[in-house]
Amino acid sequence: MSKITHRVIPTIAAGCFAALTFASTSAVAANGDTLKAVQDRGSLLCSGHNGSFPPFVQVTDDNKWSGYDIDYCRALATAVLGSDEKLKVVPISWAQRFPSLQSGDIDVVIKATGWTMGRDTELGIQFSVPYFVGATNVMMPKELGSTSPETLEGGSLCANAGTSTERLAANFFKSRGIEIEMITFEKSEETRDAYFAGRCDSLVGWGPNLAVTRQSAENPDDHAMMDVALALEPESAAMRQGDDNWVDIVNWMFAATWIAEANGITSANVDEHKANPADSTVEKLLGVTPGIGERLGLSDDWAYNVIKQVGNSAEIFDRNIGAESVYKLDRGLNALWSDGGVIVPMILD
Repeated sequence: MSKITHRVIPTIAAGCFAALTFASTSAVAANGDTLKAVQDRGSLLCSGHNGSFPPFVQVTDDNKWSGYDIDYCRALATAVLGSDEKLKVVPISWAQRFPSLQSGDIDVVIKATGWTMGRDTELGIQFSVPYFVGATNVMMPKELGSTSPETLEGGSLCANAGTSTERLAANFFKSRGIEIEMITFEKSEETRDAYFAGRCDSLVGWGPNLAVTRQSAENPDDHAMMDVALALEPESAAMRQGDDNWVDIVNWMFAATWIAEANGITSANVDEHKANPADSTVEKLLGVTPGIGERLGLSDDWAYNVIKQVGNSAEIFDRNIGAESVYKLDRGLNALWSDGGVIVPMILD
C-alpha cells in the first residue's frame, strides 16, 4: 500500500483562549443551585478543549467553537437562557474537566466523557443519560474486499501501546480464533502514520476518531470500518453531585432533540408543528400546552427554542459527524431505536 500523506488538523494556540475563572460560580458547587447561578450570570459555562478534538469539540478558521458536543452546549444555553449566544465555552484539558466542574468554573461537562463507576461514585459528580455511544472499531483498506473480522486473518493491526483499545482488539480476535499480529506504538501519530504507510493492514481506535483519521487520508474512500464493533462506551454529560434539578434539565434537553426527531420536527418546520401540533406530545414539547417549563424552572418555550436554534438530534449529528460533515460517519447505534439504534426518547407526559 502506498504511503498516504496525513493532513494534520491545526491546533489552537494556547494564547487564543485564556483559562477563565469566575469567582461568582465557586459557591455553586456548595449550594447546588446551578440553574440560579447560570440565570443570574446570564451565561452558561460549558466545557471546551485546549485545542481541537474533532468532530466533538473544535475551533473553526474564524475562531468559533463547533462540534457535536459544542452543539449540545448551545442547546443547553438555549434551553436555560433562550439563546445559544449566551454560551461561554471554557477551554480545558481532559484532566481539567472534573476539577473545573467541582470548583464551579464550569456548569457542565459535555465533552465525550465516558460514564464509569469510578467517576460516578468517587468524584462528587453525577451523569446524564448517555447521549452518544462510542464504538471501538477497526479501519481497513477497502481493497481487502470485505469488512468482516475474518478478512484480517493472518494480517496485522496497528494499535496504541498499553491502551484499552489494544487489549480489546487482542481479546476480540482471540475469542473468534482469528490470528492477527499486533503492532503497537507509543504515540497516536506514530500508530496512524504506520497504518497509512502500509506497515500494518488495519488500525484500531475509537470510532469517531477513526472517522477523523479516515478523512485525513489522501483518498478517504479507500478505507472502511469493520462491520463489527469491538466494544461500546456510553458518553454522558457530567454535573456536580446533589443538584437534581440541573440533571433533570440536562436530561430533558437531550430528550427534546430526540423527541423532536421522532416526531419529524426540525429547525426548518418547527413553526409549522407549533401552529398545527399533531398530538399532545408535540403540544407539550413546543409549549402549546403549558407545563414543560414550569417543571424544570424554565419557560414553556425552552424546547421550541432549542429545536429552532440548534435543531433535532439528527440535524446535530449530520452536520457535525454524519452525512453533511466531512467525516460521513454512519449514525449506527446513535440513531433512534426506531431506526435501528439504541437511543430511546423518554416519555413526555
